[in-house]
Amino acid sequence: MPDVAVIGGGAAGFFAAINIKKKHPGLKVHIYEKSRTVLGKVKVSGGGRCNVTHACFIPEDLVRYYPRGHKELLSVFQRFNPIHTIEWFHRNGVRLKTESDGRMFPVSDDSQTIIDCFLGNCTRLDIPVHTNHAVQEIEKTDGGFNLKINDKIVKASKIVVSPGSSEHFWNMLKMLGHTIVPPVPSLFTFNIKHPLLKELMGLSLANATVKLVIGNAVCKANKLREDDLAQSGPLLITHWGLSGPAVLKLSSVAARVLNQVNYEFDILLNLTGKEAGEVDRTLQSSKQENSKKRIVNTPLFNIPSRLWTRLLEVSLNRTDMNWADLSKKDMALLSESLYAFRLPVKGKSTFKEEFVTAGGVDLKEVDFKTMESKAVPGLYLAGEVLNIDALTGGFNFQAAWSEGWMISESI
Repeated sequence: MPDVAVIGGGAAGFFAAINIKKKHPGLKVHIYEKSRTVLGKVKVSGGGRCNVTHACFIPEDLVRYYPRGHKELLSVFQRFNPIHTIEWFHRNGVRLKTESDGRMFPVSDDSQTIIDCFLGNCTRLDIPVHTNHAVQEIEKTDGGFNLKINDKIVKASKIVVSPGSSEHFWNMLKMLGHTIVPPVPSLFTFNIKHPLLKELMGLSLANATVKLVIGNAVCKANKLREDDLAQSGPLLITHWGLSGPAVLKLSSVAARVLNQVNYEFDILLNLTGKEAGEVDRTLQSSKQENSKKRIVNTPLFNIPSRLWTRLLEVSLNRTDMNWADLSKKDMALLSESLYAFRLPVKGKSTFKEEFVTAGGVDLKEVDFKTMESKAVPGLYLAGEVLNIDALTGGFNFQAAWSEGWMISESI
């Protein structure tokens, strides 16, 4: 009979289990995973390198990367944040490095390093990891919990529920008295078929802005601010449409709105990363300085030449003009195409294997000083089972580490 049963062999579950056992060596801690392998998302994260966390060390700044959960996580990050994550992994033999965009990876550039760290800890600490063990039912008893696992009953004094996004577990938690915020996808790319993007797969922009076109009433209903509707960052053209951090950030912030409109909406694409006035002034200067040059041969704003050519084709219907030939109307059309090109989005695509959901256990029903359920004493929650999600860049893992550590402190 385990003292603590950890349900779910993912990032949050392993981190909670290891830290519980380190702080309370006398407790019997077991991990139960329904699949035949563990730490699947850790394995594929960051293209197989594992984006462990992000170099954002001030809790008040860190919580801004969480569209859902930012208020609740502030106190959590004040106790365990990326500084502590770096120190924890260093103590456990894993050094992390910071890339130019703030993402942090193991110096090995291999997610297996993190997996080996966790599995090695479980071996040394005598934490059994039970794969192919599906929890079918959870019953609260006077002495703890009865878990129906593979049609057998396992008794546990306390349980940590960290199965990821799981309708099965949300239904069980609902039966135990929890409210479940309906889950919707977060972190996805936009499917767009438009002449501007045709046959340009693989082209990228270092800094672009993607703005969601949506009514004020919808914004208010979903508590979205005007600033939330526009997200900036690198942009990638794919064979299905648009991807990259700018798109992924917008998909996360507006996850519920985009679900409501069935993933059919318009965006305004700013290819320059500049304000409209600056775009106008740059075009005027180029017209004066490059009057005898072909526009197609003098791309601006670091826009790749192939995309610049396509933009001229779509906005001006020709590519053989000199700058001096541009009329006021042409200038206005080109300027608007650069900072507010309207594109229709028809559907979404999941971002690689890193599927994230917005939704889960209502945060009002969790004590964030302990991560214990307010509805079910002795039941602790961590990871994607909660209505918490983050932008891409290591933030979802950081929430998992912090929540797991909080559980180990309080259990």
